[in-house]
Amino acid sequence: MIKSLQFKPSIPFLALKPPNLKCVSGISSETPLDHFHSVLNSQKANLHNSDYELALVSALRYCSAHIAVSQGQQIHSLIFKSGLESNTFIQNSLINLYAKCGLISQAKSMFDSCSTLDPVACNIMISGYIRNDRLNDAREVFDKTPSKCCVSYTSMIMGFAQNDCWREALEVFRDMRISGVIPNEVTLASVISSSVHLGGIWECRMLHGLVIKLMIDGFVIISTNLLNMYCVCSSLVEARSLFDEMKERNIVSWNVMLNGFAKAGLVELARELFERIPSKDVVSWGTMIDGYLQVERLSEALTMYRSMLRDGIAPNDVMIVDLISACGRAMAFGEGLQIHSIIVKAGFDCYDFIQATIIHFYAACGRINLARLQFELGIKDHIASWNALIAGFIRNGMIEDARQLFNNMQKRDVYSWSAMISGYAQNEQPNMALELFHGMVDAGVKPNEITMVSVLCAIASLGTLKEGRWAHEYVLNNSITLNDNLSAAIIDMYAKCGSINTALEVFYHIRDRTTSVSPWNAIICGLAMHGDANLTLKIYSDLEKRNIKLNSITFIGVLSTCCHAGLVDLGERYFKSMKSVYNVEPDLKHYGCMVDLLGRAGRLEDAEEVIRSMPMKADVVIWGTLLAASRIHGNVEVGERAAKSLAGLQPSHGPSRVLLSNIYADAGRWEDAFSIRKEMRDCGMKRLPGFSGVV
Repeated sequence: MIKSLQFKPSIPFLALKPPNLKCVSGISSETPLDHFHSVLNSQKANLHNSDYELALVSALRYCSAHIAVSQGQQIHSLIFKSGLESNTFIQNSLINLYAKCGLISQAKSMFDSCSTLDPVACNIMISGYIRNDRLNDAREVFDKTPSKCCVSYTSMIMGFAQNDCWREALEVFRDMRISGVIPNEVTLASVISSSVHLGGIWECRMLHGLVIKLMIDGFVIISTNLLNMYCVCSSLVEARSLFDEMKERNIVSWNVMLNGFAKAGLVELARELFERIPSKDVVSWGTMIDGYLQVERLSEALTMYRSMLRDGIAPNDVMIVDLISACGRAMAFGEGLQIHSIIVKAGFDCYDFIQATIIHFYAACGRINLARLQFELGIKDHIASWNALIAGFIRNGMIEDARQLFNNMQKRDVYSWSAMISGYAQNEQPNMALELFHGMVDAGVKPNEITMVSVLCAIASLGTLKEGRWAHEYVLNNSITLNDNLSAAIIDMYAKCGSINTALEVFYHIRDRTTSVSPWNAIICGLAMHGDANLTLKIYSDLEKRNIKLNSITFIGVLSTCCHAGLVDLGERYFKSMKSVYNVEPDLKHYGCMVDLLGRAGRLEDAEEVIRSMPMKADVVIWGTLLAASRIHGNVEVGERAAKSLAGLQPSHGPSRVLLSNIYADAGRWEDAFSIRKEMRDCGMKRLPGFSGVV
């Protein structure tokens, strides 16, 4: 506080107005500082009348709005000399000045000097603390604020929501409702945004009802936030109904509804809505392009991208990354090259994450030399580029090159270690994966959930239960996020290490918190492997009742269970439901399960019909399964056809000839059996001796 200035009615500093600090008015161009200057000159005798005080408050508000700290401090000195520092309105204006200008210590000093706790001053301090990322201090002031009003609660709710403290925001809102304070549209906007992260469809409906009751559903920010919450809750019917009822829509409203359709894979509905958007922005185009990419319709995404360019809208970095990543997934090399040229022309290649994405694209397309070249041309300080090339080497089976690059890194992050550990686990070198993991821990790098998934996979392939228990305890003791993938890896590890009961304990503990099918797949496949058909199908039945999307792995576990338990009718029903109910396209493994299921039941002609109806060619495993079933049930005709088809795929396949020979022998056709054996000898086929991995 400046005490050395001598107060004079005419102050020179007020004539020195800073540049660009003029209020725009349709009536007068006079700023509050100009007005204060004129009031000050006209009120030489009486500095305590209401006009002078109002001019002070107006000038301080002007300084706050324009972050004019120096001028505000000089006005503060005048207030001090005038003896008006105890005026509540002026005090609050000074607190507001310092809080908005980031001088939170001075604001606190002014606030603490107040003789009584004023609700307005408290609200200003709450907002000031929140603006300066001092959430705990804001909460402390909020808790002691007398007569809390809507502004008090709204400020605190917004502070929590902006800092991702959504649960705390909703708790304050609950207190607000209990206290009988009526929220406004700003309050509800923050509450709905917080509920998106924590609530479900019923919370959304209750908030929607409250909005209607308070008659604030006409505010576009409220309707848009509700629309977003319905979309996040996958309630697109209610979302579309709300969207159609909205009296006013802005571009954000359109984009939210568009994103809801795109994320759900409903690209036709998304495209229909997209065409109706009156003024599309880059987000609209990017959402539509991403919608096509999610359903793997790359050509339509690229067509949409070209249309966007013709409309004069330039792409952003997120869109470019999405496009080239999709080219990598689809191994669309030509299209990816075009995107790469666009990246260079637009100057996006200087971004480290885009450089890493380009390396990943070339590696995914099998062009590892181009990936290496991109790495060499890029900036070596970007760890993401090193990690992308390591992952590229691993993807292309070049584990030694990956390790050499890893060893040459001057600085490694958790993703570098995780990529290398994952590489060893995927390339059937589990011991190397675990050795590297222990090296990571010794180096002081904290593993994340991705690291631990690879570690648990390595342990599962080794079957070392003791190591698995240690890894599970490590996850719990180090507060590593237990997401669905990590939970699935823990369940899978226990099942493969022979401890199916522990796998079940883990599954039951996390079952109600799962949002994806991965943990369910792990326990279903684990139980199928252990031969517990009843429990497997019971868990599958529970899964069907939940809002979780099933995938192809789910049905491999279920069909395997039916196969080993001889549940033919049930297996056929599950197989048919894949496409008709769950829109999961059966692949070679599912058809193999059906051939095995029907073959074990002696329905060889039906099994052969399944093979003929397959949309893809049967492989050696499927024909071998049918051949083995033919031997068990003594069906020579089907066995001969299976053996012939198998020989066409792999002429040197010895086991199939042995099976056919045994089929002939079982049928008493000794000459045919001896003929097959003679052919094998003439071809120089030898049966390799068996061996055991158990010591």
